Amino acid sequence: MFPMVTGFMSYGQQTIRATRYIGQSFITTLSHTNRLPITIHYPYEKSITPERFRGRIHFEFDKCIACEVCVRVCPIDLPVVDWRFEKDIKRKQLLNYSIDFEICIFCGNCVEYWPTSCLSMTEEYELSTYDRHELNYNQIALSRLPISIMGDYTIQTIRNSSESKINKEKSSNSRTITDY
Repeated sequence: MFPMVTGFMSYGQQTIRATRYIGQSFITTLSHTNRLPITIHYPYEKSITPERFRGRIHFEFDKCIACEVCVRVCPIDLPVVDWRFEKDIKRKQLLNYSIDFEICIFCGNCVEYWPTSCLSMTEEYELSTYDRHELNYNQIALSRLPISIMGDYTIQTIRNSSESKINKEKSSNSRTITDY
């Protein structure tokens, strides 16, 4: 008789404990319903990159002296520098410069240690392609400046999206002649 009573008591305690846990999780779920969504709609809304963001590398062909410092400081020896020595001017002449962004780890060492500052990091981070060979950029592709997301009218930045939502709410409260 006693084991049956203690079994019912422990079952009741477990039921009460389970109900309490379910109630606490339900309260937590309800407390999150009033929060604004954090998700952004990526192709149409883009977050503004931080000040020292390390994106795609920009290369200025005219400033390069073919010293190969970028190759020596790169942890994976990534930049490919082709040059020839010009005897009449006693200088190296740069022929080709390329970086394979499939392998690049975007550490920024090549930009930091470059003596003539012909390399710089841009805010461009959209480098995905279907063919990995398209990620091998030569000096022409590296010299292309990225489009700033601040100046592109087709893209709404996160900073502007909150302002536009406020403006939409203000405009929906105002009446025009056609509203009856």
